[in-house]
Amino acid sequence: MTQNPSAPALPLPTAAPEQVGLCPERTRRLMDVLRDEHARGRLPGAVAVLGRRGQLGLLQSLGLRDPAAGDAMATDAIFRIYSMTKPIVSVAVMMQVEQGRALLTDPVARHLPEFANQQVAVERNGEVVLQPVANPATVQDLLRHTAGLTYEFLGTAPVQRLYAQAQIGSRERSNAEFSRTLAAMPLFLQPGTQWAYSRATDVLGRLLEVLSGQTLGEHLKQAIFDPLGMVDTGFSVPESQHHRLAQPYAHDPDGGIPLRVLDPREVPAMQSGGGGLMSTAADYARFLQFMLNQGELGGKRLLGPHTVAHMTADHLGAIPGDGMLLPPGHGFGLGFAVRTAAGVSALPGSVGTYHWGGIAGTTFFVDPAEDFFGILLAQAPNQRDHYRQLFRTLAYAALLR
Repeated sequence: MTQNPSAPALPLPTAAPEQVGLCPERTRRLMDVLRDEHARGRLPGAVAVLGRRGQLGLLQSLGLRDPAAGDAMATDAIFRIYSMTKPIVSVAVMMQVEQGRALLTDPVARHLPEFANQQVAVERNGEVVLQPVANPATVQDLLRHTAGLTYEFLGTAPVQRLYAQAQIGSRERSNAEFSRTLAAMPLFLQPGTQWAYSRATDVLGRLLEVLSGQTLGEHLKQAIFDPLGMVDTGFSVPESQHHRLAQPYAHDPDGGIPLRVLDPREVPAMQSGGGGLMSTAADYARFLQFMLNQGELGGKRLLGPHTVAHMTADHLGAIPGDGMLLPPGHGFGLGFAVRTAAGVSALPGSVGTYHWGGIAGTTFFVDPAEDFFGILLAQAPNQRDHYRQLFRTLAYAALLR
């Protein structure tokens, strides 16, 4: 992990809610509702953040950091953020694009030769046949999840079963070994034909290693974490900081099944660009403020404003989604879901709002039109969809003109 135990956390400036256009009563209501969820035994604990106009109008914790030990949640707790890793890795890729080391139109195989001559698995009359790729996947396809890849836990199609049999998400193989193993398997879809959430950002993690000559963890530390002051973000948590780890309930409060999440105390061989980071509310708030600032924070510019605008625009157009993970009225940019319509979606938010979340219960949104962002960090895997919607609804209810 990038953490220096002697370095202080670097939260953004704080302000009273009313100073940044948030209703104090409604901000309190947001926290009261979440505390009630904890009191009912459905939410182990959480940290909630609302940022506006460069300041934090809300940074509060509730509930328990470790339900088994009975330890209270703190605002500096360290969470498994899983797929909230993807936007960070996507920014790192676009930094390489800005430096001329890659183009969005580059075929993936130009940088990762193992992806040359791929084939697509197609089911016909109960049999799987392989077809040649019509158009090779590009770097843009990886960033917008149209590269023809998939996730093993999203279904039981033949390619998804192959992923599962190969334990493609194993933390015990290196990023290079992961890339070679994945590339040897057939594609789930023809590249460029459909949005399908996938292991594409894990491939981007390996791409960054090839482009930078560093491990993914080393590169992210040098390129993003150190410049932005993200002192507690990394692929593992050092022993001196284990006491800050947020933990889920041992069993799902709704179903009673044991809950399994990755162990941040282990140093993984695979540094997953798609879901391997641990982070804190203060660190991720700095990352989102950097995005709201159009690529700059604290005088350090990592991306140009036009690149940030390009990343957070819809890159799907007429390309269909899979109907599962993209809300109605949304497209997908380069690392983020992007709102394309003022209505349609059940969630509030301006056109141009972008968001994503992590499978263990974390979520964020950024609304450039309102100069507004929110983060909810929790370790409640099976309740994540409910809390994403609840948090977003209450956050916008607190927003005043």
